[in-house]
Amino acid sequence: MSAPWGVAGELPAVDRKVAREAARWLLRLSSERATDADVHACQQWRASKAEHEHAWQRAQRVNQRFGLIPASLGMAALNRPESAGRRAAMKTLAALIVAGPVGWAAWRASPFEWSADYRSATGEQRRVALSDGSSMRLNTASAVDVLYDADQRLVRLRAGEIAVHAVAEGGAHPRPFVVRTRQGDVQAQAARFCVREDGSACRVSVQEGAVTLRRGDASLALAAGEQAWLRGDEAPRIEPADPHAADWTRGVLHASAWRLDAFAAELGRYRPGVLRCDPEVAGLRISGAFQLQDTDAVLAALPSTLPVQVRYRSAYWVTIMPRAGQA
Repeated sequence: MSAPWGVAGELPAVDRKVAREAARWLLRLSSERATDADVHACQQWRASKAEHEHAWQRAQRVNQRFGLIPASLGMAALNRPESAGRRAAMKTLAALIVAGPVGWAAWRASPFEWSADYRSATGEQRRVALSDGSSMRLNTASAVDVLYDADQRLVRLRAGEIAVHAVAEGGAHPRPFVVRTRQGDVQAQAARFCVREDGSACRVSVQEGAVTLRRGDASLALAAGEQAWLRGDEAPRIEPADPHAADWTRGVLHASAWRLDAFAAELGRYRPGVLRCDPEVAGLRISGAFQLQDTDAVLAALPSTLPVQVRYRSAYWVTIMPRAGQA
């Protein structure tokens, strides 16, 4: 029987060139542009040498543990072959494939990670308690930096989604609590709110209290039960908040007459690899509350309510397609 990872007898080291190839294959198969031909070519590459298969298995372990390939918002970057996001993901992934479990532990325990940077892997949710009594929960494949100084309590959302419980500070000059995104700032004193980066847009929804959206000289106040999207140069508009925006903090995905392709995209955020929806069934509608801790169980239940079947090429490559005889 082979030895466990990270102990004496661990599998052989991975050559840097092979690690880059494994990272490139994983990125390609995680892209929405991936085809059946890509899957077959990757299988051939893996089968050609034992070292290739070893590197592939390690690449999957790395991504599953650290969520280096985001399930949704990262896909836009991964789909652009020359994007900076793709290059950064491939570089980090390849380095960790070479490093092995001992290197993973060192990377996780770096001073930057402990003092400022918090991450969640794909499918993981993580609660972070902050020094002022505030707290936040990171959703799947999310990353934040935290910087508290004399002027403000700053959380920089680098990727994904967070649910924030900001507590008010006392004193004559209380510091604002600020969540900084690529699209603008969200400022609060005492509030519960969610912030989600979604490609080129950011959604802010308020559950309790109030927040102020700031971008340049412009600002917009949001009260409990309201939300707004920050998109490029578009002026944000107040709209009723999605009542289920924070359901993920309880491990639930709530769908109300969603298109099946939209449901698959959202569920896919919580599982490593690729979850695709065949265009022939993309327009089917689905409703319900789904438990996020077991996405395979959610997929297994789909054929009982919809005329679909779920095809697994591997644990990391799944397609929702028409039921046999329905196409």
